[in-house]
Amino acid sequence: MSGRNNNKLPTNLPQLQNLIKRDPQSYTEEFMQQYRHYQSNVQVFKLQPGKSNKELSDLVMFLAQVGHCYKEQLSGFPHELTDLLLGHHTVLEPDLRMTFCKALILLRNKNLINPTGLLELFFELLRCHDKLLRKTLFTHIVCDIKNINAKHKNNKVNTTLQNFMYTMLRDNNAVAAKISLDVMIELYKRNIWNDAKTVNVITTACFSKVTKILVAGMKFFLGKDVDEKRDSDSESEEEGTTARDIMVRYSTGKKGSKNKKKMEKAMKVLKKHKKKKRPEVFNFSAIHLVHDPQDFSEKLFRQLEDSKERFEVKMMMMELISRLVGIHELFLFNFYPFVQRFLQPHQREVTKVLLCAAQASHQLVPPEVIQSVIMTIANNFVTERNSGEVMTVGINAIREVAARCPLAMTEDLLQDLAQYKTHKDKNVMMSSRGLIQLFRSLNPSMLHKKYRGKPTEASTEARIQDYGELEAKDFIPGAEVLEPEAAQEGDEADEEGWENASMSEGDNDDGEWVDVRHSSDEEQGEVAEKLQSMPLEERNAKAAAVSASRLLTQDDFKKIRLAQMAKEVNSAPGKSQKRKGMDDSDEETRWEVLSLRNIERLHKKPKSDKETRLATAMAGRTDRKEFARKKFRLNPYASTTNKEKKRTKNFMMMRHSQGVRTKKKRSFREKQVALRDALLKKKKQHM
Repeated sequence: MSGRNNNKLPTNLPQLQNLIKRDPQSYTEEFMQQYRHYQSNVQVFKLQPGKSNKELSDLVMFLAQVGHCYKEQLSGFPHELTDLLLGHHTVLEPDLRMTFCKALILLRNKNLINPTGLLELFFELLRCHDKLLRKTLFTHIVCDIKNINAKHKNNKVNTTLQNFMYTMLRDNNAVAAKISLDVMIELYKRNIWNDAKTVNVITTACFSKVTKILVAGMKFFLGKDVDEKRDSDSESEEEGTTARDIMVRYSTGKKGSKNKKKMEKAMKVLKKHKKKKRPEVFNFSAIHLVHDPQDFSEKLFRQLEDSKERFEVKMMMMELISRLVGIHELFLFNFYPFVQRFLQPHQREVTKVLLCAAQASHQLVPPEVIQSVIMTIANNFVTERNSGEVMTVGINAIREVAARCPLAMTEDLLQDLAQYKTHKDKNVMMSSRGLIQLFRSLNPSMLHKKYRGKPTEASTEARIQDYGELEAKDFIPGAEVLEPEAAQEGDEADEEGWENASMSEGDNDDGEWVDVRHSSDEEQGEVAEKLQSMPLEERNAKAAAVSASRLLTQDDFKKIRLAQMAKEVNSAPGKSQKRKGMDDSDEETRWEVLSLRNIERLHKKPKSDKETRLATAMAGRTDRKEFARKKFRLNPYASTTNKEKKRTKNFMMMRHSQGVRTKKKRSFREKQVALRDALLKKKKQHM
């Protein structure tokens, strides 16, 4: 019977914990006994705070587990634990310190502690030289702030914590400052603290003297956030023009090769417009939330000029500055001569430097400033003394710069670069074609006549605005394909009467169906031809009248989009249609933020050198042992024969041998004897 007596509540804390959670009132006396035991252990602990205390650790976790059952008795328990950690966290034994923190986390999960005070305590504990503790605290801080803002934004708590983190970023302890920055970045990525205040607090990290904090701050603005959920392609097609609309439009006419080519080109134009409407892959809203981007970029540039960091860190500064200048269209004229110093083919990571030069270009920069950058690229990269890859990279960079600041391109330089269209290197040739295609859409008059391609309505209307000129329109471009409101109402009335008349006629007959003819694509084609022959001023006046006289529906906008895309397909009035246009299938959509693919794009894979080809050949020979001739031996551990040894011996050692000196033919009798001996030997081996 004594062996079955296992109820030792004063010493069995897990059993007592289980019973208290079931019936707290019945075990109040036992709980108070353990609480007094805890208080006595705390007094002993204060005498030697650096000593390990397993009993105190168990009592702390016990009280944290049952804290919700005795809220009045344990009202001062969280505050006491907080004081112990604040006063002795530097000398505490790591396991006991971790136990205190876990107990506080447990009490916070039961909503027994104010979150503000606890989170400030945990930020103070980040100074401890305990990697496991810092990781645990980081996870809890992020999860706790996420839970606080789960239902609605708790601005009071968020403001207090953000102000505290702002001071933590300036802390002398680099580890604590770095983890505080990581917490803010993680909360931003999870869309918990995605406001402007958080972003502008993180901007201070970009000027830290600690390299790790500096790099983390710049990576936040340069990094890739999680892709937002986008609608499916089918939903986007339902909203806009679909491929089916184009196929119906061009299949109703004559079935000829000319109409088929028009449809194929219209499909390419549709694909290009779909790319333009597609949302960006990367979410760079953090850069847009910076309060004073001009001052931020100027400070970064001064830091870049005086920086003694390694080249990779300087490259990140340069990329962040260029991105700020390009997105916010800032004026930082000293940045362009600084970048020009690195525009050499032998420069380390020169493609990233070219990317920065293109990213920092925009229409508000004076053309002569960007023109010096383009000329530096052309003189250093696009020359016959360089390889084809170098020339390709240079032309691609010039194309991206000119796409953002077209006025910086001179007509003479454009003519020179266009002549590379017939270069022997395919990469150079395709890059030149891309530059030609760009100016066909921007300003075809700058190109030589033979490079302008087939003129279309869109190309005839293309014009580069002068520096500082802004073109504001008081009408919807392309609205001339619609009719004013009065004419539309008349057409709808005629159409309704026509349908009613047709239906009545059908009722009077034998009940057969009658075809009702609506406005077909042929009629739309006739309208397009009339508009094509109309002068530009008259078309704009009609578009303004339509825009002012009626409210446009989704179907109206669909017609306008079709008409605008048709301008890129239909040839200009009075122009020859025999000249073939350049294929624009390689034209890329230019996003707000460039990628290295725009600069490093090669249409043909470069030829590998001897070392690369040899390494590839050797890599393919690793699994060729299964094809080798297998040697069968009765005893795999036996030594080699004299015949096998002869194969490895030096020829000078074997030249006096009879078999090496002469190769006389054996007689028929010798062959018979050799065959007999071989057969007998083989027979003995199988026996």
